[in-house]
Amino acid sequence: MSLDPRIALARADLAALDLQGLAPAAAYRATTQCSCRLPATAILKSPEAGAEQVDQLLLGEVFEVLETKDGFSWGRARRDGYVGYVAEDALGPSIVPTHRVRALRTYAFASASIKSRALGPFSLGALVRIESEEGRFGRDAAGRFFVMDHLASIGRDFETAPADVAERFLGAPYLWGGRESLGLDCSGLILQAMLACGRACPRDTDQQEAVFSEIPRAALRRGDLVFWRGHVAMMVDADQIIHANAHHMAVAIEPLDGAVARIEAAGSGLPTSYRRP
Repeated sequence: MSLDPRIALARADLAALDLQGLAPAAAYRATTQCSCRLPATAILKSPEAGAEQVDQLLLGEVFEVLETKDGFSWGRARRDGYVGYVAEDALGPSIVPTHRVRALRTYAFASASIKSRALGPFSLGALVRIESEEGRFGRDAAGRFFVMDHLASIGRDFETAPADVAERFLGAPYLWGGRESLGLDCSGLILQAMLACGRACPRDTDQQEAVFSEIPRAALRRGDLVFWRGHVAMMVDADQIIHANAHHMAVAIEPLDGAVARIEAAGSGLPTSYRRP
């Protein structure tokens, strides 16, 4: 059995206890649940500050830590299953969230006043535990005050159209491995759009392509997905796509035919499939 190293919390010397009998390792250990305590933090490919960012954690998201060494925690993101290294000081005790950020991005404040010191910004999908309310503000477990209109209760008030969510990111910078409103990559955009609608979604393009139903190109409509090798875009209508891409270095809308021609000319080939979430 071959395990995908992107989502299998296993090395030759150590693996998560839930992989015992599946992944060969010298030792197995239970994970410890921690939560991201920063607006966002990188999940890195290796335990070095300058390593490649492969994913991100947003505020409040759980990271299942298997090992902490030399300032980095090795583990697995609960929300999308991705494995990597996170700076130890970006993690804190696990919280049970009561709300998620529903605005594209929002600030919290040091007190129940918009004139107090601003904290953040915090991105769409970030998780918070509101412990009390004061007027229009909710105070979270860390003492930050969020405007309640920018939050939604866990399990309620989901968005209904992933394409509507994706369009809110228009103009956001392209960031490899990013998922936050200040920067994200192609599959990160799709993931965030799906999560905002209450729909689970894997992290990378090949993983996303594998879970959605294939359709013919002639059937494309708003919300459908177009996959290339290593890239994904979402249809905004029958002819145009929105995608986070390194050509524009931003989330952009453009005609599908133009993108297909440009990507083929760059040597990345034609679309591999068209899918409907």
